Amino acid sequence: MAGKYPDKIRQLELYDGRFDAYRLRAQGAEVLFASYQAGTQIPPHQHETDNYGVIIRGELILTMQGETRRFAVGDWYHVPANTEHAASFAVETDEIEFWFNDRS
Repeated sequence: MAGKYPDKIRQLELYDGRFDAYRLRAQGAEVLFASYQAGTQIPPHQHETDNYGVIIRGELILTMQGETRRFAVGDWYHVPANTEHAASFAVETDEIEFWFNDRS
């Protein structure tokens, strides 16, 4: 899997989804150490989790509510639950995502 993560993180469970990630589960939340190849496109979608993320390598291009924004290394973003959004990655990118689920 792509990504420049420490060995302890690389030993976590692999996430089975539209992108590569190591997953850490907790009650009411998941933490994903995600990696994206240059050129990755994630089409518009929504989910029930309230998501926060921080870019640690590369850049996220996030489209949400008709606005497209770029997030660079060190930038945090927030995608509220049930909000349609799309993402793209022009360069190899790593991020840490926090998915909060109020139902847990």
